[in-house]
Amino acid sequence: MPKEGVKLTEKPHLLTTEEIIKIARLFVKEGVSKIRLTGGEPTVRKDLPDIIFSLKQIEGLKTVAITTNGLVLTKQLVALQKAGLDIINVSLDTLVAEKYEKITRRKGWNRVIMGIDLALQLGYNPVKVNCVVMKDFNEDEIVDFVRFTKDRRVDIRFIEYMPFTGNKWEVDKLIPYKSMLKVIHAVWPDFHPLDNAPNDTSKVTKDKLAL
Repeated sequence: MPKEGVKLTEKPHLLTTEEIIKIARLFVKEGVSKIRLTGGEPTVRKDLPDIIFSLKQIEGLKTVAITTNGLVLTKQLVALQKAGLDIINVSLDTLVAEKYEKITRRKGWNRVIMGIDLALQLGYNPVKVNCVVMKDFNEDEIVDFVRFTKDRRVDIRFIEYMPFTGNKWEVDKLIPYKSMLKVIHAVWPDFHPLDNAPNDTSKVTKDKLAL
């Protein structure tokens, strides 16, 4: 999060609930069977339960998912599940509270972990956790994230940092996929990728990690 924050889109420029459902129907009509609500942050919308419920009424739509920062899951998840939410992805780039506060410029790491645990208690199996790996920030936590799966039924998805600044490609913080795999192999030599489905955008491993 930049120091100066981000400029929020004015409400008149946001899609209404009705517009979202209308667009979703058009996509489902063309064969789409899964819709993911992401952002920005989808949980800032007060109508999120209504959106999910309406999406689940669309014939032919099999799955509704969200990708969230997880900050308000403990407050909203029960309602979202009742509305029909099928899958949860939580974005979490560190397992260290102080580092979380540094990169997000807010407190709340404990709330995110509590949100993940609540999702597991409510039967989401697995909960998917997205971690963007960055040089000089969290590359030393790759093994810790793998171990995080030992006591929780979560799938970790390690994501390469996308180093765009304007139209320039910068690689100062980039940790390539092969480097991540090398770190994991140093601790677990028998760690190997599984075969991926044709539509997968990540490489899945037998210990339920994605790179």
